[in-house]
Amino acid sequence: MTRYEDVVLERRGPVLVVTINRPEAGNKLRPRTCLELVDAFRELRLDPELRAAVLTGQGDRFFCIGGEHDETTSVDPSQVIPIVDVYQAIDTVPKPIIAAINGFAVGGGNVLANVCDLSVAADTAVFRQVGPMVGSFDAGYGTWYLEDSIGRKRAKELWYLNRKYTAADALAMGLVNEVVQPGALLDRAVEIGTEIASRSPIAIGALKTAFSARHNGVAGQSRLAHDQYLTLYLTTQEAHEMSAAFDERRDPDPEKFWR
Repeated sequence: MTRYEDVVLERRGPVLVVTINRPEAGNKLRPRTCLELVDAFRELRLDPELRAAVLTGQGDRFFCIGGEHDETTSVDPSQVIPIVDVYQAIDTVPKPIIAAINGFAVGGGNVLANVCDLSVAADTAVFRQVGPMVGSFDAGYGTWYLEDSIGRKRAKELWYLNRKYTAADALAMGLVNEVVQPGALLDRAVEIGTEIASRSPIAIGALKTAFSARHNGVAGQSRLAHDQYLTLYLTTQEAHEMSAAFDERRDPDPEKFWR
């Protein structure tokens, strides 16, 4: 398994545990972190033995508190934090990703947790959106997906008022699925991933793709049509007969489609 500097990977049966390993920096995302996360989720996608993933932060204080910006290099394109690439990687891999929120989920870290398919929080977790307080905002995944999760009024409340919310608050508003004791967090998230792994991978992949398609325009529809429907169609006798007839320069036999 690939070794990284900012991210730690661990296999737990059919579940890949992905840990942001920068606790001294609040598990903030720098460019390297984002690129490593994207690569980790690519590994998840390509490995047929992996059926789900858990995303968490190292330590017991921070899940992730956003991006790490260097004011002196912010004009350098190579230093722009490719956080949208991470959101897209989570959203498009046809396997569920479960956020195990072990502490503060703030700013981009709050968006990161919400983009995941399911979220389990330690009862000590804290949720906050701080963009307007620090001259920042997320006018894409951070708004649209938040509105889907908790409703329009609540989503605006998080973004406009920048309040802190407890894990109990997050559960009540629909921002997370479950709240557990800190010591049980990772095991519970892996347990959920293992439960999902017992389901049909084709069905789960199609469902995940369908959930994300409506927010992703032609790209989302293409993923649903190509990655799910077309892939299945190509396994049918109809597809085999049509392809063989073309290669053999003959008319296809419709009767074969129904055998």
